[in-house]
Amino acid sequence: MDAVDISSLSKSVLFATFAVTFLLGAVMQKTGFCSMGAVSDIFIMSSWGRLKQWFLAIGVAIIGFALMSYLGLIDPLKSFYTSNRFLWLSSIVGSTLFGFGMVLSSGCGSKTLVRIGGGNLKSIIVFIVLGLSAYMTMKGFLGVIRVNTLDSVFIALNTSQDLPSILAPITGIARNNLHLALGLVVGFAFIAYALANKAFWTAENLFAGTFVGLAICAVWWISGNLGFVSEDPNTLEEVFLVTNSGRMESLSFVAPYAFSLEWLMLYSDTSKVITVGIAAVIGMISGSACISILTKSFRWESFRDTEDTANHLIGATLMGFGGVTALGCTVGQGLSGISTLAIGSLLALPGFIFGAYLALLYLETRNAPNPCS
Repeated sequence: MDAVDISSLSKSVLFATFAVTFLLGAVMQKTGFCSMGAVSDIFIMSSWGRLKQWFLAIGVAIIGFALMSYLGLIDPLKSFYTSNRFLWLSSIVGSTLFGFGMVLSSGCGSKTLVRIGGGNLKSIIVFIVLGLSAYMTMKGFLGVIRVNTLDSVFIALNTSQDLPSILAPITGIARNNLHLALGLVVGFAFIAYALANKAFWTAENLFAGTFVGLAICAVWWISGNLGFVSEDPNTLEEVFLVTNSGRMESLSFVAPYAFSLEWLMLYSDTSKVITVGIAAVIGMISGSACISILTKSFRWESFRDTEDTANHLIGATLMGFGGVTALGCTVGQGLSGISTLAIGSLLALPGFIFGAYLALLYLETRNAPNPCS
């Protein structure tokens, strides 16, 4: 067996992740792809275009993940989202709080990075507060509260919590074949919904949704194939290189905020290294900044008044707590997680939308401006 150069392979994983997310940040900046904007567009303008972009991305991600799993390029049972503990209460509460918070903060985790690249100073504050809140929810006093309350309510399954693993024993169909079938059916259902109205068939809408879905698949492959070593020469155990969870990961923008702040603050500690999540954060900001400068849309923006400041601080805190509690954000659970067909992710998706809807109702009572403006 040839020796594996862990250091060189780790760098390849990080550079590949940066490249994908650089392009993703540019695409999101140019097309306006935004999960929070998708809900607010429906609430304010009765426009379903950006929700259909999101659903198109979900469909592409589900199909791509299923195909890679079927071809043996990745192992779906080693993803971050497919444990056998179904934390249903954490998924509901966390996703609802995150959805509420992302409206108050004018965008979810990915949109915050895109806004930073565009010169939005408010989003820098959101980044810091969200990261601190997420870190406290993972390892601080908020984490103790989370573990002893919400996370203590769960259903222990006999299988992984993805639909193919749950349904395979019931149907008698081999899990791999069932995953492909379910992935194609569910994925094409999302795509069919997005494409049902020809008014959606613009180059920008189709490109945004398709590219975002493919970016999710690309990072799954980078983490689960390129970065997978069956036998680490140092430990003689299998390892997924430079992931914070130690498992196969795709994009998510809550915990990586916390790990980015930790890496910056403890840079001289050689045990703190750049991971897939941190590389994705850097890539998103860089790609957005590049396209903003090239298109001359870069502009500095700060808080409007005291209430605007308070909304962003509270929203960022809710996103940090809610995102960690729900095991992901609208990208982490609403795209990466749902691409695995994990039931926790399927439960979190409507939670994000419901939380955002509640926040929009709240802002309407305050006669606040459109959070997407």
